Amino acid sequence: MKTVVVSAVFFCCLALATATQYSCKAQAVQFPAFKSMENECIALMKHQVQKELNAALTYLAMAAHFSEDQVNRPGFAKMFFESANEEREHAIKFIEYLLMRGELETDIKDLISDPYPVRGLTWDSGLAALKNALALEVNVTKSINEIIKKCENPDVGENDYHLVDYLTGEFLDEQYKGQRELAGQISTLGKMTKSLGDLGEYMFDKKLLDGELPVLG
Repeated sequence: MKTVVVSAVFFCCLALATATQYSCKAQAVQFPAFKSMENECIALMKHQVQKELNAALTYLAMAAHFSEDQVNRPGFAKMFFESANEEREHAIKFIEYLLMRGELETDIKDLISDPYPVRGLTWDSGLAALKNALALEVNVTKSINEIIKKCENPDVGENDYHLVDYLTGEFLDEQYKGQRELAGQISTLGKMTKSLGDLGEYMFDKKLLDGELPVLG
């Protein structure tokens, strides 16, 4: 161990002496360009990050609303807190993909510069919140499909098959399943509140809290 330490000290001293004696400047590393995404596809992907963050903030607002003492629907709050986390993770995945393709090397100021405002949103009932959530998911799915259509057949350049395959496999399946689950929950809760009123919403909330109903994907 002593030998290793002495050797390390020796080389450090040698490096310092050499740096003092000679003036040297490291050359920038040159490597072949590997970026291949079309500018419009990049812009659409960056915009999708904003969409996902908007969804996350909206779900966070929903969760906070149903956590209020005067509302007190812990099942809905639990579901929407989990949904907010999932949408945030989606935004991270889009950022990671852009980084992997080399499209966020230096300038990221426009990536998450101004999330959409969600202030003032209120929900009169759990059913209203579920309908809002479904509309939100449909909008996100539509946006992802628009990226796929544009980047599968861009006006200039080659088709971005990797991006299209990534979006289709990583996101669309989850989006469509989540929409179907929400539609089913809206139908179930609508029937329960129609026949039982507020008691129906209470029972539905209890099922959400106990994990008897699927959460958003």
